[in-house]
Amino acid sequence: MSGCSVAAMLCVVGAPARADDPKPAAELPEVTVTAPSPIRARKPAVPRPNPGARVARSGTRAPAPAQQAQAAPPPPLQGVTPIITDQFATVTVVPNEELRRSGAATLGDLLNSKPGITGSSFAPGASSRPIIRGLDVNRVGIVENGIGGGGASDLGEDHFVPIDPLTSDQIEVVRGPAALRYGSTSIGGVVSAINNRIPQALPTCSTAPFQTYGLPASAPAAGSAPCVTAETRTSFSSVDRGVEGGVLLDAGGGNFALHADAYGRKTGDYSIPGYPYLFDQTRPVNGRQPNSAVQNEGASIGGSYFFSGGFIGAAITQTNALYHIPGIEGSDSRTRIDAHQTKFTAKGEYRPDSAAIDAIRFWAGATDYRHNEIGLADPADPTTDGIRQTFTNREQEIRVEMQMMPVNLRFATLTTAYGIQAGHQELNAPSPDNPGSVFNGLFGPNTNNRVAGYVFNELAFSPSTKAQIAGRVEHVSLNGSTPNFPVDYLPDGTPQANIARNPEYTPKSASVGLLQNLPGDLVASVTAQYVERAPKAAELFSRGGHDATATFDIGNPNLTIETAKTVEAGLRKATGPFRFEATAYYTQFSNFIYRRLTGVMCDDDFASCGTTGTELNQAVYSQRNALFRGFEFQSQYDVAQLGSGIWGIENQFDVVRATFPDGTNVPRIPPMRVGGGLFWRDANWLTRINLLHAFAQNDIAPIAETPTPGYNLLKAEVSYRTKLNPNMFGAREMLVGLVGNNLLNEKIRNSVSYTKDEVLLPGIGVRIFANLKF
Repeated sequence: MSGCSVAAMLCVVGAPARADDPKPAAELPEVTVTAPSPIRARKPAVPRPNPGARVARSGTRAPAPAQQAQAAPPPPLQGVTPIITDQFATVTVVPNEELRRSGAATLGDLLNSKPGITGSSFAPGASSRPIIRGLDVNRVGIVENGIGGGGASDLGEDHFVPIDPLTSDQIEVVRGPAALRYGSTSIGGVVSAINNRIPQALPTCSTAPFQTYGLPASAPAAGSAPCVTAETRTSFSSVDRGVEGGVLLDAGGGNFALHADAYGRKTGDYSIPGYPYLFDQTRPVNGRQPNSAVQNEGASIGGSYFFSGGFIGAAITQTNALYHIPGIEGSDSRTRIDAHQTKFTAKGEYRPDSAAIDAIRFWAGATDYRHNEIGLADPADPTTDGIRQTFTNREQEIRVEMQMMPVNLRFATLTTAYGIQAGHQELNAPSPDNPGSVFNGLFGPNTNNRVAGYVFNELAFSPSTKAQIAGRVEHVSLNGSTPNFPVDYLPDGTPQANIARNPEYTPKSASVGLLQNLPGDLVASVTAQYVERAPKAAELFSRGGHDATATFDIGNPNLTIETAKTVEAGLRKATGPFRFEATAYYTQFSNFIYRRLTGVMCDDDFASCGTTGTELNQAVYSQRNALFRGFEFQSQYDVAQLGSGIWGIENQFDVVRATFPDGTNVPRIPPMRVGGGLFWRDANWLTRINLLHAFAQNDIAPIAETPTPGYNLLKAEVSYRTKLNPNMFGAREMLVGLVGNNLLNEKIRNSVSYTKDEVLLPGIGVRIFANLKF
């Protein structure tokens, strides 16, 4: 179970050698996270290279050849999820080797069992967006290599995230002050995908080290020969008769590095352990979730130029997806989404020879996204198959950060980083079903312009005591239109018209944190933050039916700024035979914006609401104060040496409660979960079995939400990794394995999904995977 893997990894890797051990235990590999803060620790000083010398990695210059000839670090053991102790709030890291073993097709499916994180699983294996501590869409940011992921996943739970774990090398989930770096729409946290599409290092063709957690290895010395490396990632799954594969190429020589990748995935309708429809027992089902097949593919090419003190690079990526939407309405109408995204990204870093400026970094991106929601206008007439809704998103973003040199204040060392961020977004969601009507589509054309400035200050009072103070101010200007509800027609009988809306907001945010090393290798953190969020376009301008989610959404152009005041305390230990992470948080929302289901049913215009025979749930964007509080825990314990490896236990627990002032529940909150398992691993093998129990969710909204039964999710896996002789096998490294999912074949429903009463998660299944490096 991926959610329990934190303890397991740290247990084995960080366990101290015992007197009777045949050999010392491996040391915990260094883990580098890039998403939480713009301030990066300085590396040991190295001589400045001659002009033309290359950068070793972002933030460090390539040392002289003699300094690079060092012994390779031991490879990280499999199954070890790092505990991050040098950040001011909880950070969950999914390293490269866990990504390869997981095989999840979406970020939501990948993170679904991590403490404090679930997935929306609207269409399992196709559209599942991460939900952090009960917060989703407009409160969870998703970035790829520091730039927004684009797409339209924050506009509807049925929309996919155009970032595929198959091509990612590391995933970071950041809570807390990260909102101040990425914007108020990251109030709940940030999910950051990292890959090598814009190379930050020249590839190395040495036969020595594994790359730790998917991060690039140091570049070879200037003047080295050109190098080309390749990697293949493939798997087969039984539950959906699925196959996926990817090829990644990296090449470098001189001052240039290039990257290219391509991937594809195809599945059929997945197997389920029972009848999916709770409130309609009349429909034929043949053991598979109807209308749940998936097909997607993508490709990218990018390159970087390295110069004295820095690098600059760019990439272009194409992502395509065609996936079906399960559920009664989706199955009857054969609803599927045909999505395409073209994205250009660039980033770079320069470390000047300056006494004041440590580094200047930038990220830039442009996205052109479009998807068509296709289905039958009349389920009884196959000739009515066609486009029912279109979503388009054209978005540009740039972010620049400048990190200053540390300053000695006598009582502390101060490191400051400044940042500016700007973006422009154009959205539209037309539909051919009501031409000329104000209800022609979910919302009309609208724009979102935003600009922000932020500052992070870190104070090192001593090697064991650090503090962080950060602030952000942004200005958001939106332009769109929506009619005045609740009427379709004016008093004189003429149809209601769209009214231009031009709201502007200036949200302000701040945070303060303390990080303290304690005896026994413990690290404690306390963070307080105040974050304001401007409403998004969908919350303001929605005014029509959304067939895939079966809702009739009504926006509110009078929404005000949402405010969250959070206190978070954590205690972590990342060394020794017992490692753990515990976090408690308390968030008070003022003017919390949420989609409130009214219990009224609608068709495709407002006049139809409340009439018989309608199928869309009326959902009105509303504001109320709300209170979120929760606790997360995960641990691992290395019990003893067994043969050539170590066996141990791991466990996890998470809970979140979210209520309004009158004691009623915030809609769609994940249930309390507890899990644990056993593992055994050595340098090559990993075996694990884990059980995650989700309790029944009865804390539900009073209208249009039903209780969800609990479940037990049993997973087991075995994998083997080894180096190979390239002369004999062609590949230099191999990772193969077998993973079993839902081995109890439980009927699992996700309480946070709008379609949970009509969609079961996949039943028992086995996945075989192989990863080869050349």
